[in-house]
Amino acid sequence: MRHSASLPHAAIDGLDIRDGQLLIGGRKVGDIHAAAGRSPLYVYDTARMTRRVAELREALPQSLHLHYAIKANPLPAVVKHFAGLVDGFDVASAGELQVALAAGMAPGRISFAGPGKSEDELFRAVRAGITIHVESERELGLLAAMARREGCRPAVALRVNPDFQLKTAGMKMGGGAAPFGIDAERIPAVLRGINSLPVDFHGFHIFAGSQNLSASAICEAQELSVALAERLAADAPAPVRVLNIGGGLGIPYFPGEQPLDPRSVGAGLERLAARCRTTLPQAQLVIELGRYLVGEAGFYVCQVVDRKVSRGRVFLVTDGGLHHHLAASGNFGQVIRKNYPVVIGTRMAQSEIEVASVVGPLCTPLDLLADGMLLPVAAPGDLVVVLQSGAYGYSASPLGFLSHPPPQQIVV
Repeated sequence: MRHSASLPHAAIDGLDIRDGQLLIGGRKVGDIHAAAGRSPLYVYDTARMTRRVAELREALPQSLHLHYAIKANPLPAVVKHFAGLVDGFDVASAGELQVALAAGMAPGRISFAGPGKSEDELFRAVRAGITIHVESERELGLLAAMARREGCRPAVALRVNPDFQLKTAGMKMGGGAAPFGIDAERIPAVLRGINSLPVDFHGFHIFAGSQNLSASAICEAQELSVALAERLAADAPAPVRVLNIGGGLGIPYFPGEQPLDPRSVGAGLERLAARCRTTLPQAQLVIELGRYLVGEAGFYVCQVVDRKVSRGRVFLVTDGGLHHHLAASGNFGQVIRKNYPVVIGTRMAQSEIEVASVVGPLCTPLDLLADGMLLPVAAPGDLVVVLQSGAYGYSASPLGFLSHPPPQQIVV
């Protein structure tokens, strides 16, 4: 059923529009699509990335070091842009390490976390001179053996699996059994044994959860992380030089969610930074963020190729889908499927709207980008745009599924 009305404000707040089209980086989405020559495509707006970092710098303590977690979006052009904005990079594979080094980040400002690092990955990290966040006692032993063979002292920080978790987090990373880090209760013994190993102890990495929109929950987890580090430092073989308290700052995806106020988080971190100057005087306090820095700067653009009405239900069939954007399909961590924010980028000023579902070309009912959303009436040739697509989009999707060509990635 068609209606004549305006779209809910939540669908267009914060977006730039010209001549009825969505603007990305100051350019009409139709012009970007035409210049690309084909769809689907991911478009990343560098101005939005720059503004987000500037907003954070204003809200957070000046002494705090801000790192970009490359796993959120490892596109080399995106990483290179962040290299001029942040204080360091966090990587989770040898491939990401290569991207980080190629972007010009100094090795001393790169850290490598993640369970199951291979010996080859560890060797590359040692050779590059970056800090390795040790996830297990086995990993520490491998590094020690490598150091003896190579005649070097790898820089290490211990990844701690904390005995608490980030409340209301979209993804919890602590508080119980986990493949990440060494259990907090084992850390004192590991620290006492480090003295006999040819490694250079730098500090701790404590990450309790991600994708959180509650400033109070984030502040509580950060305070618990600092308190845990203070207790563990008593058994450390040297003063703590680096304390990485992870990230956790989320962005709104679904109806009813409100953006996080970074000033509230910043106020809590200001108090913790002052505390650390007394309790951990040599420690550099680090927060690592991925999704929060790049998520809202990305747009997934696909084209309507068919419009179908099946038993009264409207389907906009596009050339995009879950093989390119698994998260938007609801198959990347959602328990109950919810719609990402979706707009018809070429009909932003249209008043005639309807309830429609946006689907892709794959032979599965899971290939769903929007389920029963209120959208402008669209036709073949129109461009569907999935917002909030800068993080865990392209790189977290099954691009080879059904052998369709991968989407292009464009930085504007």
